[in-house]
Amino acid sequence: MKRTGLEIGGVVSELRALRLKSLENRQRRDRPPKLPSRKVLVGIADGLGAVLFPNRLGMPDLTNESVDYYVGHTLDVTLRELMVQVRRELRFASDADATGNSERERAAGITQAFAQRLPHIRSLLESDIQAAYEGDPAARSVDEVLVCYPGITAITYYRLAHELHRLGAPLIARMISEIAHSSTGIEIHPGAQIGGFFFIDHGTGVVIGETAIIGEHVRLYQAVTLGAKRFPVDEHGALVKGNLRHPIVENDVVIYAGATILGRITIGRGSTIGGNVWLTRSVPPGSVISQAQTRNEVFDGGAGI
Repeated sequence: MKRTGLEIGGVVSELRALRLKSLENRQRRDRPPKLPSRKVLVGIADGLGAVLFPNRLGMPDLTNESVDYYVGHTLDVTLRELMVQVRRELRFASDADATGNSERERAAGITQAFAQRLPHIRSLLESDIQAAYEGDPAARSVDEVLVCYPGITAITYYRLAHELHRLGAPLIARMISEIAHSSTGIEIHPGAQIGGFFFIDHGTGVVIGETAIIGEHVRLYQAVTLGAKRFPVDEHGALVKGNLRHPIVENDVVIYAGATILGRITIGRGSTIGGNVWLTRSVPPGSVISQAQTRNEVFDGGAGI
C-alpha cells in the first residue's frame, strides 16, 4: 500500500495484527466494539444546554414567539441522537445483536425518562448559578456566571451526566463528564451525589470521586480533591469496585483551595476546611480546620481518587 509516496503497508499490517490480538484477548474477535461517539456526545451536550437555557446558550435572535419552537425542535433532534448513543452503549454492554428489540426499547425508555428530568436539572442549575453569583464578588450578573464560569459548565455537564448514570447509561455519563473535564480542568464523576446551590470557584484541578456525597450550599475552590484514601483488593488481588470510598460533605461547608479530603469520612455541617489541608478523619459540624491543625496527622495508606 502506498500513499503520497510513503510506504505504509507494513505499518497498517502491524496495526491490524495488534488490533486483532487485542480483540481476541477481550473475546471480541468477531464483535469489534461500537462505542458511543464522543464527537456526537459533544453536540448532544451542547444541544441540551441550549434547551435548558435557550436565550443564553441557544440562538441569539430568539423571540418570545419562537423560543418554544426552538426548544422543542432542538430537544427532539438531540434526544433522537442521544437514543442512538444509548442503544450503542446497551448493545456494547450486552453483546446483543444490532437489531435487538430489547436494546431499542430500553434505550427509548432511558431517553424518555431522561427527558422528563430536564426541568428538575434546570431548577438545580438555577440554584447553582445563584450560589455562584452570591458567592463571588466579581460576578456582575447571573448571565455572566452561566456563560463565563468553568465551574458552572462542569456542574451543568455533571447534572446531565448524573441523571444518565442513574438511569442506566453509565458509559455515556462518564464520557459527558470527561468532555467537561477536558475543557474546564474540573473532574466530577457522574456517580457522585451533589445537592443544590453548589459552587465551584475558579475550579481548575477540582476532583470529586464516584461515591462522594455533597449536601446543599457547599462551596469548593480550585485544586480541591474529594478522593479515596486507599484501594482495597479482593482475594485475587483485583481492585474492589463500587465500595463507598469518598467523603461525605454536609450542608453549608466551605473547602478552600488545595485541600485534599480522603476516604469515607464526614465533614460536618457548617464546617470550613482551610487551604492545603490534608484530611483523612471526620470532623464534627461547625469545625474550622487549618493546615496547622492537620500537619502532624499520620497518613497510613496510599492516596487515590
